[in-house]
Amino acid sequence: MYWQKLSKTTIQQKVFDELQKNIDFITEPVLGLPGSSVDQEQFHNPSSLKEDAFLSVLINNPNHIGCHTHKNGERYFPGTKQIEIDLIKICAEEIFGAEESDYDGYVTPGGTEGNIQAQWMYRNYFMQNEKAKPEEIGVIFSEDTHYSVYKASNLLSIHPITVKVNHDDRKILLEDLTKKLEEALDKGIRYLIVHLSMGTTMFGSIDSPEPLLEVIKQYFKHYFVHVDAAFGGFVYPFSQEKIDLSFKNTEISSIAIDGHKILRSPFGTGVFLCRKSLIEHVQTPEASYVYGSDFTLCGSRSGANAVYMWMTLMTYGSHGWTELIRQLIARTDYLCKELDEIGVKYYRHSDMNIVAIDHHAIPEDLAKKYYLVADNYSNPQWWKIVVITHVTDDMIKDFLLELKTSKSVN
Repeated sequence: MYWQKLSKTTIQQKVFDELQKNIDFITEPVLGLPGSSVDQEQFHNPSSLKEDAFLSVLINNPNHIGCHTHKNGERYFPGTKQIEIDLIKICAEEIFGAEESDYDGYVTPGGTEGNIQAQWMYRNYFMQNEKAKPEEIGVIFSEDTHYSVYKASNLLSIHPITVKVNHDDRKILLEDLTKKLEEALDKGIRYLIVHLSMGTTMFGSIDSPEPLLEVIKQYFKHYFVHVDAAFGGFVYPFSQEKIDLSFKNTEISSIAIDGHKILRSPFGTGVFLCRKSLIEHVQTPEASYVYGSDFTLCGSRSGANAVYMWMTLMTYGSHGWTELIRQLIARTDYLCKELDEIGVKYYRHSDMNIVAIDHHAIPEDLAKKYYLVADNYSNPQWWKIVVITHVTDDMIKDFLLELKTSKSVN
């Protein structure tokens, strides 16, 4: 894994150079497009914004509709579109180990769309290639999986299949997996989408594909594997060296990542990646007025968000980002060490920066003071801490001191 760190000046100049290749709604006779640059009347001093590369892209308002790794796409914004292609290349090849150009992908509004895009793609594959009916298709996942999987199955009229996990280590229970697979067959399900998590929302737990697929293969011949790496995609590949949830594992066919979590891009930013040509199964031929057609759920989307993600990765480079993640893991290690010393029960995957604390171990008012997130606000069982860049050592120490005080009082 390697990509070069660039200086701020180089990054800014690269963005400005590519931006010059886009159309300019102000200076060119653009009559046919149903869009424009953003309304600059909303800014106090719009001329000063043009000194900043990202804000200049935001004002230019490029529409990155389509999938630019598959077709050329719209001809109006070739400059910033190339930055998105470069970003997808880093994510697919360097972070997730895809072979050069053996993938497709685009910048999404976030992990939810990435997960829906995957299920949509596989559902259509089964329907087009295997003549499957929607009611014959299921998506299987752990009970800790992000709720977007339910949205997708509901929208696509396919069966959601939830598998229980062990309470203490959050691993999928193989006996329950077997039970659910047998029940699925009894219901007439013949095609399966396997939805794995690289960092579940509440626990940061990681699904291991090998033991799960060993069981699944005993029951299903037709399946695809999707990885929801919305949180873990910019953490797990940098905190350890396993490749089982990357494209180096031939079982993995697609991956969804969020840019607006650990990478701190603007909200509404993610990446969807899949093996080459699979995305053809979600082409919308009726989008005949779009250059290169459309293969995405969202259609029109902000090119500025893609540029921001690229700028962030270039600011750090692969070595710098790896070091940042190591610092966050070390900070999480410290938190867990202190929790161990005061006898607090929690779950944490050793290569992740999420700690879920048992609700019995922490007063609710303390959890609320530090903005901890509950697994269920009607009946909390866990309170979650996410050790991200704004979480300082002092903040953790203050929290631990108050937690120790509350335990001594009680």
